[in-house]
Amino acid sequence: MNNDTKRLIDALNADELKTRLKSIKKLKGMVKKGLLPSVIKKGLVNNHIHTWYSFSPYSPAKAVWQAFAAGLNTAGIVDHDTAEGASEFIEAGKTAGLPTTTGMECRTDFSGTPLKGKRINHPDQNSTAYVVIHGIPRRNLKRVNQFFKPCIDERIKRTEKMTERINDFFKKWDIALDFYEDVLSASKFKEGGTVTERHMLFALAEKLIIRFGKGNKLVDFLKGSLRIKPEGKLFNFLIDAGNPYYTYDLMGILKSGLLKKFYIRAEAECPEVSRVVDFANEINAIPAYAYLGDIEESITGDKKAQEFEDSYLEDLFAVLKESGFKAVTYMPTRNSSEQIARVRDLCVRYNFLRISGEDINSPRQSFTGKAVAQGSFGNLVETTWALIGHETEAGEDPEKSFFSPKTVNKYPDLEERIKVYADIGRKQQKPEEV
Repeated sequence: MNNDTKRLIDALNADELKTRLKSIKKLKGMVKKGLLPSVIKKGLVNNHIHTWYSFSPYSPAKAVWQAFAAGLNTAGIVDHDTAEGASEFIEAGKTAGLPTTTGMECRTDFSGTPLKGKRINHPDQNSTAYVVIHGIPRRNLKRVNQFFKPCIDERIKRTEKMTERINDFFKKWDIALDFYEDVLSASKFKEGGTVTERHMLFALAEKLIIRFGKGNKLVDFLKGSLRIKPEGKLFNFLIDAGNPYYTYDLMGILKSGLLKKFYIRAEAECPEVSRVVDFANEINAIPAYAYLGDIEESITGDKKAQEFEDSYLEDLFAVLKESGFKAVTYMPTRNSSEQIARVRDLCVRYNFLRISGEDINSPRQSFTGKAVAQGSFGNLVETTWALIGHETEAGEDPEKSFFSPKTVNKYPDLEERIKVYADIGRKQQKPEEV
């Protein structure tokens, strides 16, 4: 990579939006002129890419470029509690010739359902689940931000209290975080983004690196003083002081092995699931449950081995149907073939749309999951094109949205409806984008 190209790629994370969009335009122009290698499309999709408006090393423009360079055919933005980055993501996608989908993710309260008291798909608290709102029409993005702004405000209050707990714990080692300078300032809160536990732990990781350096001394501190067990492969990465992802890897270890010491239950920031589903329907979007499944080791190393929904999956799907969900989203790279087959069969039984995406929030992650590349997931590709078709149609007329009564009455068979909307989605694109 020459210096000019590197400068343009670095500028994708510039503070100014105009600079970011200008940079991706120049990069795409270089591809067209043959100054950068042509990208071979791999027939793959990813509907679950986080940006720096929640937690990620990527601006929306840089996330689009990374997805484009990886050979994705489409890319979808999904940030926590906000859709603030969606407009930039869409514009960057148009510039790069990469079709996009628009979503957002939030934590919801299931305590008013038969799942009360169960660990659902949230590793740190029961009765709470992550859900995704997919296919948000562009005209309703501001409504999304308005609806979830109180959740962001409550999350900030809770994160500040957890930061105080961290400071109490680490004061014996003369380590302290300033919530506003070290945590909140590292987020995009002022621009409409949210702050997460990862921002807090990333700031802590930076303090630990300053205190102990990189390598064996820090690893010994984690194992000896903090008594974090060396589970997974991230500990091995910390031995290498030249590791370019060092702070992210350390953050993952802290999240998996230490967060429970400071964690405060999220309550006020988690709206009741019925409110979220109703809101998704009001804005002509698609409420989807985010299937996690029992895990032994997470692909990012920041989740320890735990059991989640698999032991009561059939009961879960019955609750989802009763609650008004219309889709299930899952990550083929994270799940086993047996888990995917079981989810697929239940989705067919309950007539749920199946959506996929690899949860991108770390520079170590690949935008194209190996499981999708190696498996047979043509239906997930078709669903993504149907989402694009839905966003187009719902943006023009709510009655043309994928799940409107008028559309369902016209195409009662889900598979036929997917095909119709996938065709609409593909027709919106230029030939080289499909």
